[in-house]
Amino acid sequence: MGQKVSPIGFRVGITEDWKSRWYAPKAAYGSFLIEDEKIRKFVDKKLNRQPPYAAVSKVEIERTREEVKVMVFTARPGLVIGPKGGEVDKLKEQLENMTDRRVNVTVHEVKNPDLNSKLVAEAVAEQLVRRASFRRTMKQRAEAAMVAGAKGIKIQCAGRLGGAEMKRTETTILGSIPLTRLQAHIDYDTAEAFCTYGAIGVKVWIYLGSYGDVIEESGDGSHAKTRQVPKAPKGPHSREGHSR
Repeated sequence: MGQKVSPIGFRVGITEDWKSRWYAPKAAYGSFLIEDEKIRKFVDKKLNRQPPYAAVSKVEIERTREEVKVMVFTARPGLVIGPKGGEVDKLKEQLENMTDRRVNVTVHEVKNPDLNSKLVAEAVAEQLVRRASFRRTMKQRAEAAMVAGAKGIKIQCAGRLGGAEMKRTETTILGSIPLTRLQAHIDYDTAEAFCTYGAIGVKVWIYLGSYGDVIEESGDGSHAKTRQVPKAPKGPHSREGHSR
């Protein structure tokens, strides 16, 4: 019997932050939760599933009494913002009409897409839809992540791989994936490839080192290394242990 847990859920509240940050009375909690999911699905459909294909990796949401703050993390911020900010203004208006609340949209750049599990999973799924070889695709994306500075990566595809009559699971692993160590920074996400012969699920785990490590690339981008950021000393004025 498998005893599996999501690497993100395992670390939320300890080393990972929540993707939705707000407080609500019991009567409004459910409606806010559904509204968050609608916002995420709308942004994904508008920016990822149709042009401009902006490679949005995640959407974080914060709420105040006055407004909803939507933070879009994307590898192509120019496509989300548009000329003179036109596209992001349209997105803001559409979200305001959908939620009947004041919305503030901010765009953040994902500097290294090869180290983002969501973008890697989407890239693998896109190649599977185009009928590329799943083994070659998984190997290429895994090697690209290791060159970019990952300490380990695991890519798993499940479904009718290659159009076979029976579903199976294939896995590619490079480096190490210490899932049980809470100080290990594991980026995990999934994607789906809707092929003509059925849906194929893609899961990606990327080990980025311990929390506090910063990945540095060389000038030519051929090699990458990590360095440890010194921690602030503990004392009476230390912020460690306080929630945001």
